[in-house]
Amino acid sequence: MPVILAVLVYLAAFGVPIYLLHRFHAQQWTWHVLAVAVTVGLGLVPAPPQLISPDFDLCFGFVFTVLVVWGAGGLILYSTHEHHEKHA
Repeated sequence: MPVILAVLVYLAAFGVPIYLLHRFHAQQWTWHVLAVAVTVGLGLVPAPPQLISPDFDLCFGFVFTVLVVWGAGGLILYSTHEHHEKHA
């Protein structure tokens, strides 16, 4: 697998949730907590041996990264947005 493909996939994995957070702002905090919880669950579950391949690793890494960035980023934006509203 070409290294440039992995770099592009992971750049997209960071870019897509950042764009979605910028475009649609943070959603209800429960969705972001759920995304982080799903990510933790996915990280703890072992991959079936028949699926282990570079392509699977790349797809799994993409999904994992998207969920982490969207979940954590949404929680950070949600808390700062809520904090600013209380003081305004």
